[in-house]
Amino acid sequence: MITLYRLRFLLTSHGFKYASKFISNGQLLNLVLLPCFASGKAVSSYRKDIHGVSHRKAVKVHLTLNSFSTVTVNRLCWKCGSSAELFFCPSCNMIQPPDDKTNYFDILKCEQTFSLDTQELQKRYVELQRAVHPDNFSQKSLKEQEYSEEQSALVNKAYRTLQKPLSRAVYMLKLRGVLLEEGTDATADPAFLLEIMEINESLAETCSQDEVSAIGRSVREKLKDLTERMNSSLNKGDLLTAKELLAQMKYFTNIEEKVFCLDQCRKCGILCGFPLDLLIYQC
Repeated sequence: MITLYRLRFLLTSHGFKYASKFISNGQLLNLVLLPCFASGKAVSSYRKDIHGVSHRKAVKVHLTLNSFSTVTVNRLCWKCGSSAELFFCPSCNMIQPPDDKTNYFDILKCEQTFSLDTQELQKRYVELQRAVHPDNFSQKSLKEQEYSEEQSALVNKAYRTLQKPLSRAVYMLKLRGVLLEEGTDATADPAFLLEIMEINESLAETCSQDEVSAIGRSVREKLKDLTERMNSSLNKGDLLTAKELLAQMKYFTNIEEKVFCLDQCRKCGILCGFPLDLLIYQC
């Protein structure tokens, strides 16, 4: 029986023309071809020398695997029993059920770092949704529709989590076994809590758009500084400091949301003089 190593050698640019002598199973052929397609080898020879597999099908499998197989998972395809990837089976191209053990960074194929490229993250998100969106499976089997809905929901959740610095920091700490407990006021720095209280009071009492805008700019600067410090702490593995910074980020993010809401309320023509909580509720 020919070894996998020898078979891969035969599929290189020099030995590819002899490969059809050793392969009779189409699914096996697709499995073995994956490394060759990934490296860009043997594509031109594939259409000419291997019979029974069209060029269009080969390109489709190639694009599917390169674009949507982010990590290797140890599981079998529910349809054909071959080794399955994260989103699609490389053998039968069937959509797979979500893998709950895969983290969000692997799902969106991005580096597990706090300072990730959000534009690349969005690009990857759009590509994945185009592939797994339920609209693409409306004429498929019920199981395929179910898996499509689950995969699409998981991709959405992963993107929402990693898109914003706060939720990204919470998730990264969670991956490292660090959770932010509810009611952390007792352990927070009193001077910091006083600062937060004063900012909230200023927002609640002011009717000046200029004051609201100034508070918004100040909060954004503080969040920028906290984000940079969070990135440094996570890179160093200083989880205790990262947890403290995360608590501060939550407070300032909350204020940022209030500033945004006040801006929207005023744009909608809601009159001044109402309590802040009421303005936020009406907004």
